[in-house]
Amino acid sequence: MIKADCIFCQKDELVLENELAKAFWDLHPVREGHLLIVPKQHYATYFEVPAETRQAMDALTFVAKDFLDDKFHPAGYNIGINVNAAAGQTVQHAHIHLIPRYEGDVKDPRGGIRKMIPRAVRKW
Repeated sequence: MIKADCIFCQKDELVLENELAKAFWDLHPVREGHLLIVPKQHYATYFEVPAETRQAMDALTFVAKDFLDDKFHPAGYNIGINVNAAAGQTVQHAHIHLIPRYEGDVKDPRGGIRKMIPRAVRKW
């Protein structure tokens, strides 16, 4: 099913796609080259996506990584999936964040994505 009121279902400016999944630029990128990989059919969260479609999303993630390697030459990647509002999911359509990382983009990259957004790192 495709939902008429879902911005990811309606997204047609694609960077890459396969039969069951599509990839497009994140409108609020964390780093240059930040892509979203989503199922073409509407599923609210990653855990609702059928196995065949998850496999298509995974395959497209690898294709997207090769594409970003050629286009931007990142030094690494973060891959993230937010599930439900409590985990930061703002669009209720399952999606994978593929975020290129670059040498020196943060002072100390240990801890992954948390260090990219300093206010998200809690001082214990």
